[in-house]
Amino acid sequence: MAKVKDIRYHRIYEEVSPEDGVRVLVDRVWPRGLRKDDAHLDAWLRDVAPSTELRRWYAHDPERYQEFRKRYLAELRDPDHQQALRELDDLARRGRVTLLTATRDVDHSQAAVLADRLSHGSGAKT
Repeated sequence: MAKVKDIRYHRIYEEVSPEDGVRVLVDRVWPRGLRKDDAHLDAWLRDVAPSTELRRWYAHDPERYQEFRKRYLAELRDPDHQQALRELDDLARRGRVTLLTATRDVDHSQAAVLADRLSHGSGAKT
């Protein structure tokens, strides 16, 4: 039986917890107002983040979320995203991973899409 992956996500500005496991920032740009020393990151996988074009189109509009999700999942199949997605999938196979984003509405973010993809999808192509 395959092991179920333990993927969580929340805002990077929230308090760090020992329950976080491996902490991975999944934003393309560094979070505003946060010092790198205060982030307590294990990894920053900016190449798994949505493209700048997709991020600008989406503009974190919840009404566009379903279309954003569809377009982002398509982007994740691109070679540019595959290495970072494989890295994230490898981390998730080893234990709990918390995906971090600066986005205010985390339930309508790339972190939510990635968490679902890694938990229920096939991970990265091999």
